[in-house]
Amino acid sequence: MNAAVDLRRLFEARYHCDDELLREGQRLITEGLSAVKAANRKQSFLSARLTLGGILHTLQDFYSHSNWAELRNKFPNINMIRRNANIGNIADRTTATCRSCNGDDCRNNILENVISRNILTSGYFVVRPMSSNKPKGKCSHGGFPDATSSVEPKGGINKDSYSSSHGYLHREAAELAIAATSQILEDIRGASGDREFLQLMGLSKGSSKALCFVVDTTGSMGDDIAAVQTVTSNIIDSKVGTEDEPSLYILVPFNDPDFGPLIKTTDAEVFKGHINSLTAYEGGDLPEMSLSGLQLALTGSPPNSEIFLFTDAPAKDKYLKNTVIALIEQTKTVVNFMITGILSSRRRRQANENQQQQQTQRMARSDSQLYRDLSQASGGQAIEVSKNQLLQATSIITESTSSSLVTLLQVNRNMGRPENYTFSVDDTLTNLIIYITGSSVDFTLVNPSGELHNGASTGPSIITAELVGNLLTLRLRAQVGLWELRIISTNPYTMKVVGQSPIDFILRFMVQSQGPVDGYDLLENRPTAGSNTSLEVTLLEADSTTVTEVTLVESSGSGQVNGLVEAQGGGQYLVHFDKIPSVEFVVLVKGQSTNSTTSRASSVTFQRQSTTSLR
Repeated sequence: MNAAVDLRRLFEARYHCDDELLREGQRLITEGLSAVKAANRKQSFLSARLTLGGILHTLQDFYSHSNWAELRNKFPNINMIRRNANIGNIADRTTATCRSCNGDDCRNNILENVISRNILTSGYFVVRPMSSNKPKGKCSHGGFPDATSSVEPKGGINKDSYSSSHGYLHREAAELAIAATSQILEDIRGASGDREFLQLMGLSKGSSKALCFVVDTTGSMGDDIAAVQTVTSNIIDSKVGTEDEPSLYILVPFNDPDFGPLIKTTDAEVFKGHINSLTAYEGGDLPEMSLSGLQLALTGSPPNSEIFLFTDAPAKDKYLKNTVIALIEQTKTVVNFMITGILSSRRRRQANENQQQQQTQRMARSDSQLYRDLSQASGGQAIEVSKNQLLQATSIITESTSSSLVTLLQVNRNMGRPENYTFSVDDTLTNLIIYITGSSVDFTLVNPSGELHNGASTGPSIITAELVGNLLTLRLRAQVGLWELRIISTNPYTMKVVGQSPIDFILRFMVQSQGPVDGYDLLENRPTAGSNTSLEVTLLEADSTTVTEVTLVESSGSGQVNGLVEAQGGGQYLVHFDKIPSVEFVVLVKGQSTNSTTSRASSVTFQRQSTTSLR
């Protein structure tokens, strides 16, 4: 967001402290600073971070674009971050501040009386010569693409780099900007406290994400509530004191027709108290407001959070599906549905007439598919279990939410058919697990040595095979190489391969700048289907890994689009695609990992896949 100011606000002088609009720049900084502190108080750390990036640009430009360094100041101007404070004696519009440079030498182009009287100024900047508004005798920004630098007085005073007009002061200006950045961060820290400040910076102990429970409290959940309370307590206890300990706990109950309120706390014991106070009550007809509760949880949670939704009923508010999917995409939150008997509970409520039973089964399949679609979009699971299996199923799925867990492969098939899948296992992977969710799904697993494993013969590579409800969990002995998984099913199913590894990636869709400043800006909306676009891939553990392939793969099909990969350095890659799929897709990254722990370095293939589906 710091860099985006140059791409989005290039011609707005106050964002860069140009055109002597220094007080206007101060106002942007101080108003933004207030917004950062307010967002922190609301635990809205992403919003705070985005605002902070923007105001840091304006603050740092003050030292690069004004003459604060030329006035030989050794410390930052603290009043730039204080609302309505006096930042100094700014030159009025009629006061000349510069003479033309001596060729390329601009060391002495600021007038002596400006320096001796400690007058603040900054350079004027426009791109098109005909639109120059530089008053007589004023300094220019200088350099390309500033058109005012060719208008008397010629030259410039910016210190953006060593090759800039006043590049001889680049280091001094940079050090002042760094010190000023430290000042504003300390100011935020003082107002927010250490815990919130570290969460803002993504440096908190444990995880910066929230752990959220969305719980059905209708009357039919009476015998489930106690199990949910035990389950949630176990999940919380499993994360406290670990790197996965959440920064925030959120609870959203839902009923019919009510849902909420959203309850937030940072204290695990206080949160358990809220969970333990839940009771089941009322709820007339069977469908409940599950998506309304989920929507509230998604809007109140920070990005990359985990949500567990517990219910025994279908959604009454199915019309919210697209809204919920959009929120999942935006927040990259994983949603797991723990469903206790939609089919059986509906059957109990219906008379034993064949036509009604058939209708019930069709509706139950539709209800289950809705939850499967939402879980697939988020990279989560939709687990259908009996009430007495809830604790066992949740303990299994909790393992799949570790912060060090990476996804190798994930697919969703709404119409079951025989299909073969392959995935590469590298030498950094441990705790390799395959989750298969669905009914009557047969599998054959082939390890890199060619040994076959299936439901009848687990073989040497499968440590345990556990079936709970519709969830089959296969724990594997990690063997480096290419694996194959063959699945035969006539029913819908999902399949997910995960493991623990330091190798992972972050992705951002980018759009090329159309202005005079070269670069790529963050694409904040969905990419346009069928059009070309670019993707920035940032590798974690970049020192020992290299990306070779990036592919957009249809989530529920076999279609894919290959990208052209350009290394940018520092573990960053720019990937260009000729077109974007018109259906839901994921990003599959493949590359080479070099293991230098042995006497002879070796290279193996790795693959990772984005968790959240994209559109």
